[in-house]
Amino acid sequence: MSQTDAQDDAPDDDQDEFPRNTWIASLTSTVITLPAVFLALLYSMLTPMACDSCTEAEGDRFDASFGPAFVVSCCGLALGLGVLLASWVCVRKRPAAAILLAVAAPVTVLFTWMLFTGLVETP
Repeated sequence: MSQTDAQDDAPDDDQDEFPRNTWIASLTSTVITLPAVFLALLYSMLTPMACDSCTEAEGDRFDASFGPAFVVSCCGLALGLGVLLASWVCVRKRPAAAILLAVAAPVTVLFTWMLFTGLVETP
């Protein structure tokens, strides 16, 4: 067995270069997603204050739309946190999936906030 054959059997270090820096995507996503979840939840919890001076008909329409919209908001924000957690889990084993999930987490929070504001009928 020659020395070149032994070098060919050695593990390739180039394959390990990509997973080493995958955690940066998950860290960046965490820095963006956690404050976004907090702000979206705060917004959805303070939205009922917008209808303090509503008439009775406006208040009834608001109450009918706020209940389901708040449930959608809580579920969507929990989904965003789940996607963020999944990106951290996939960092070492599946780096491409980790990057995709890291990008999807803040997008999920943004989509949830837009869906909430679209569902609530504010006066």
